[in-house]
Amino acid sequence: MTFATAAQLADSLREQDYVVDDELATVVHLATALDRPLLLEGPAGVGKTELAKALAAAGGRRLIRLQCYEGLDDNRVLYEWDYAKQLLHVQMMRDKAIEAADLYTEEFLSVRPLLESVLSEQPVVLLIDEVDRTEEAMEALLLEVLAERQVTIPEIGTFTARSVPWVVLTSNDTRELSAALKRRCLHYHLGFPTPQREREIVAVRAPQVEPAIVADVVELARTLRDLPLRKSPSISEVIDGARAAALLGHNVNDAVLLSTLVKFTSDRDIALRHLTDVPTAAAETVSPQRVTVAARPANTTTSAFRGRGGR
Repeated sequence: MTFATAAQLADSLREQDYVVDDELATVVHLATALDRPLLLEGPAGVGKTELAKALAAAGGRRLIRLQCYEGLDDNRVLYEWDYAKQLLHVQMMRDKAIEAADLYTEEFLSVRPLLESVLSEQPVVLLIDEVDRTEEAMEALLLEVLAERQVTIPEIGTFTARSVPWVVLTSNDTRELSAALKRRCLHYHLGFPTPQREREIVAVRAPQVEPAIVADVVELARTLRDLPLRKSPSISEVIDGARAAALLGHNVNDAVLLSTLVKFTSDRDIALRHLTDVPTAAAETVSPQRVTVAARPANTTTSAFRGRGGR
C-alpha cells in the first residue's frame, strides 16, 4: 500500500506499535512518495532499524536487510556465482553427452540483498543497516542502486528494478558518509525522543505497566544518557526496564534496574556513583512525596514504586 498523507503513514506505523512525531512522519512520507532513499542518522538505540521494519509491515512489503560491517565486500552485497550449481550442471551435461549451456546466467546467481531488491517482482523495503560501519569504497557500490535502481553484472548485463523498493539507510554517526551518498537521499537525524514521546512509546510497547512506573524509568534513562557512558540506554532497553520494574514492584533497586539499562561494568559504576550523589544535590528540588529512581540513594528501594507491587 501507499500512504496519501503523513498522518495516514503515522497511523499505519502506530498500528505496528511504532510511534512517530509529525516531523518524522512527514519525512518518511516524502521518501515513499518521491521514491527517494531515506538516510537516518543518530545514536544507536533510537529506533532507526525498527522504523524500517515497521514501515515494511505497514506498507505490506517484504523487508530485505543488508547488515553492514567492516570488511563487507561486493560478493556479500550484490551477488556470487553458484559454483557448485555450475559444476553440477556441467557434470550432468557431460554424462548426457550434451554441450553445457552458458554458465553465466541468472539461473546460476546467488543473489545478495542489493540484487535481491532489484530482482524482486513484489515491492520491498531495502534496509541498509549501519552503513557507516563499511569503508567508503563500499558506498560506491550502493550508488548505482540508489540513483539508478539497477545492478550491472558484467557477464549478463544490467538488471533494472522490477518494482520500486523503498530504501532506508541507517548510520550511527561513527564516521562521516560521502557527499555523493548523502546527495541521493533524504536525510533525517533521529535522536532520543522527548520524555513525553518516550513515555508514549513505552506505553504502546508495554501497555501492562502503570504510567507512573513508565515515567520513573524514562526519567532514570534520561539521567543516564547525560552521563559519559560507553553506551546510553536504548529505547528498547527502557521498555525492558519498565517491564522489569513492574514485575519487581516494591523490590525495585538501582543495581537490579540498571541491569536492563546499562550493559558495561564501567557504565554501571559511573551510574551508581552518580545516583548515590544525586540526593544531596537534588534534596531541595525533589518532592518528598515522590522520589524517583533518578533521585535516591543507590541500592535502595524506590519510593516511587513502593506499595504498587506488580500492578
